[in-house]
Amino acid sequence: MSSKRDYYQVLDVARDASVQDIKSAYRKLVMRYHPDRNPDDPSAEARCKEASEAYAVLSDQAKRARYDRFGHAGTQGSGGFDPTVFSDFSDILGDLFGIGDLFGGGRRRGAGTGIPGADLRYDLKLSFEEAAFGLTSTLRFPRLETCEACTGTGSQDGELRSCSTCGGIGQVRMSQGFFAIQRPCPHCAGSGRVVTDPCAQCAGDGRVERACKLEVKIPAGVDNGLSLRLRGEGEHGRRGGPPGDLDVVLHVDSHARFERDGADVLETVELGYPQMVLGASIKVQTLHGEEALKITAGTRPGTAFRLRGKGIERLRREGRGDHVVRVALRVPKLRELSDQQVALLAKQAELEGQSVTEHHGVLDKVKSLFG
Repeated sequence: MSSKRDYYQVLDVARDASVQDIKSAYRKLVMRYHPDRNPDDPSAEARCKEASEAYAVLSDQAKRARYDRFGHAGTQGSGGFDPTVFSDFSDILGDLFGIGDLFGGGRRRGAGTGIPGADLRYDLKLSFEEAAFGLTSTLRFPRLETCEACTGTGSQDGELRSCSTCGGIGQVRMSQGFFAIQRPCPHCAGSGRVVTDPCAQCAGDGRVERACKLEVKIPAGVDNGLSLRLRGEGEHGRRGGPPGDLDVVLHVDSHARFERDGADVLETVELGYPQMVLGASIKVQTLHGEEALKITAGTRPGTAFRLRGKGIERLRREGRGDHVVRVALRVPKLRELSDQQVALLAKQAELEGQSVTEHHGVLDKVKSLFG
């Protein structure tokens, strides 16, 4: 007689795995080995039952403690397949079949509760400055809203009849392998009621498409790819069901001079060799206006200077980031220099004992300048 496999091995998790890790591993196995997804694999049902048994033990703190101490012997009387483990997993079976209940557990949508509206997505473009400072933006988009002619019933006379397929329950029961499953009635979409005299405005759907105008406040400090969820601003539900949500996905344009690192604004400023050697005071344009910045003597290329609090608002806490100036050495092209500048550079090279390329007239300029 073959012994049972170790439950941790069944779920392919470490012995110190968290409850969430165990739940995630179990979910993947159910999705992978459910019999209806593997009609030609007779071992799939056994693998699915094995995963359910392992999850029933490892997801329960007391059962897991006994199992860790005594092994399978510690689960006698409490192990085996436990259908209640599916109470948290109606979403798993929903992915497979669109079901709402199995074994009498899980979440059940009763007849007459309506059908939820769909979520919507809106892509909003922002400039670098708009993302930094925030703004109030007006969104315009189409969505399905409750039909005013029939007040959302979908019926011309306002009357709904009991669904003949499910008897008004809104659910139908069916067998899926070793599961006994209840799922929303396909005829009435789970509402338990049907339209026999469709509304002329919405053709029985209970909703019509309208142009929606919505003002949304974008907070200061948002960044590219951030999504703002507006609860209840998606499509309206059917038969009195709740509305969906609206996800506003932000797309922030790049800036000609600035880059961003969280709440910090990054900028590269080129300085001349004398400024970096001798030091200088320069003006820097930040998001909040012009600021003076002192460059210390002997500054090397790549050195970063911070203007505290001159960056972007921190989205989830108070305060602003910094404006970070990274200095680079500006190296002009030879044709951009006057003869006098070339001569001065040549003299410096001579003083430092450095070899440079001789250019026509340079030595004469050096002699005329320095004797």
